[in-house]
Amino acid sequence: MTDQRSPRPARRPARGAKPRPRRDKGSAGKAKTVVARSGALTISEVEQLEDLRKELERTAAKASPLRWNADPDDVQRSVAQLVLTLVDFIRQLLERQAIRRMEAGSLTDQQTEDVGRALMQLEETVRDMAAKFGIPAEDLNLDLGPIGKLL
Repeated sequence: MTDQRSPRPARRPARGAKPRPRRDKGSAGKAKTVVARSGALTISEVEQLEDLRKELERTAAKASPLRWNADPDDVQRSVAQLVLTLVDFIRQLLERQAIRRMEAGSLTDQQTEDVGRALMQLEETVRDMAAKFGIPAEDLNLDLGPIGKLL
């Protein structure tokens, strides 16, 4: 005959007693103590997120705010830098797409040559225009803040 007893209910701590920490396995396989769960996050995870938020606020407070200089020459240079950065970003995307198409065999040899030549000329043009405005090649990138650099 099979045992058909109902499962025992979990024991509750005595009134006023501290809840016993539960051990969970983290992603690295190490045990971590979970004090309590609230929704999808543990209290320790919430504390870590709060620490991270405070650190980001401290870092942001140290950085000087970006300011726009109304000097007409600087405006031209800034716009040129932005446009050249975006053109170079698109060129790199097109280059990656061309490589994927070439590896997939969807381009003829002549198309591969034409695309390669056009991308090299575009890269050279971007560098020439950057030099004309006095923009070093490493400045052809956008700082996206916490995300990092564009390129």
